[in-house]
Amino acid sequence: MNASQALWRGVYPAATTQFAEDFSVDLDATQQVQTALVDDGVDGLVLLGTCGENNSLEPEEKRAVLRASVEAVGGRVSLVAGVSELTTARAVEYARDAEAIGVSALMVLPAMVYVPTVEELRTHLRAVAAATTLPVMLYNNPAAYRVNMSFELLDGLVDVPNIVALKESEPDTRRFTDVANRYGDRFTMMAGLDDVALEGLLLGASGWVSGLTSAFPAESVRLVAAVYEGRIEEARDIYRWFMPLLHLDSVPDLVQCIKLAEQVMGRGNERVRMPRMPLSGARRQQVIAWVEHCAETRPSAHVPLAA
Repeated sequence: MNASQALWRGVYPAATTQFAEDFSVDLDATQQVQTALVDDGVDGLVLLGTCGENNSLEPEEKRAVLRASVEAVGGRVSLVAGVSELTTARAVEYARDAEAIGVSALMVLPAMVYVPTVEELRTHLRAVAAATTLPVMLYNNPAAYRVNMSFELLDGLVDVPNIVALKESEPDTRRFTDVANRYGDRFTMMAGLDDVALEGLLLGASGWVSGLTSAFPAESVRLVAAVYEGRIEEARDIYRWFMPLLHLDSVPDLVQCIKLAEQVMGRGNERVRMPRMPLSGARRQQVIAWVEHCAETRPSAHVPLAA
């Protein structure tokens, strides 16, 4: 396993950004969330992804979060900064700043709002990669960003040496095999959608970028370890226990759901920035009930779940 592949191995929660009561960024609380996840054994953190509310933060707030993260846990795990900007120029500037701040790698998204052609997206991704020496993971999430990182696109990126990984959030798990068949080990793949994570890992994903790990990190680490060690029945049982919550990673209000789950588990608060609003009514009670049930029935670290 080369250094780049080792970087993308294990469980990488998409860490949340915590807000104070006035909705300013609470750097201390954000650091506490990150440190608790690392203490529970995760292998790295994705910063300022969807769950980190990247596009709800001002430019300097993003950089402050990165600096605080490097200060809190940068010496303990790999830190991957999400690059999610409206324009290529802003993405290039942010990538350079993230490298200077000291993160380990970048997760690069298509430019927000505009739906690009293949040529436009390829040019955007090449420009961001050229702006940094950091390893880059591309983020494919066609349902969320309305553009697919197709083979036509990837064929035009294989010559970019620091584009090394692909976070795959396409719900059709055939994608893992198709990418492997076409590119071999050129792109390290990470499972990127919680409720098909086990399938992705079994089909060759090196690790898991996860939303609900923020609420149940120990169980997430145990699931991935079971796959690595060939304890597939144990991994399946944990996955079945976890699945009601894992489905929350693929819904429009995923950020609110994950932050509420964190709050129920005493790991953060549910505050989000507008236009997002905290869950309310029946939806809120439903999510709380699911989290509490998972907490009450969580698998023992030593005793396998019933079949």
